[in-house]
Amino acid sequence: MDILFYRLDGSTLEATVTTFAERTLARGGRVVVRGTGAARLDMLDAHLWTYRDDAFLPHAQAGSDHDADQPVLLTTSTETPNAAKTLLLVDGARFDPSEMPRFERVALIFDGSDEEATALARDDWRQVMQTDHTAVFWAEEGGRWIEKARSS
Repeated sequence: MDILFYRLDGSTLEATVTTFAERTLARGGRVVVRGTGAARLDMLDAHLWTYRDDAFLPHAQAGSDHDADQPVLLTTSTETPNAAKTLLLVDGARFDPSEMPRFERVALIFDGSDEEATALARDDWRQVMQTDHTAVFWAEEGGRWIEKARSS
């Protein structure tokens, strides 16, 4: 499996998460967005309700009675009650390589202008390279995502 690393240089986290969620749901999948703090998840939650007048992404923050029913679940936990096969890691959320078999797609999204976030992403890249997974680095150029590096 490829572990995807997306460095934000122009897009916002909210826009990038929305695009991932829309594309995953269009393919019939489910997404879990793992963050590190309630405040950012509150912002993502609000964004997913209001990002476009003519669209709706069914979602909730973890802790509701209907977590298992949610196509998009926002959480700080490693649990995936919605049985998502796509994991988005944001705001320095970490992963354990032992949990990767639960997912078909894993993407770590980080702010390229944040030195700490970049350092954490580099640590995660090195961690992926010690597994049988492939790390793939994507960067924004001219409003498009371009693959920049791939581990062997």
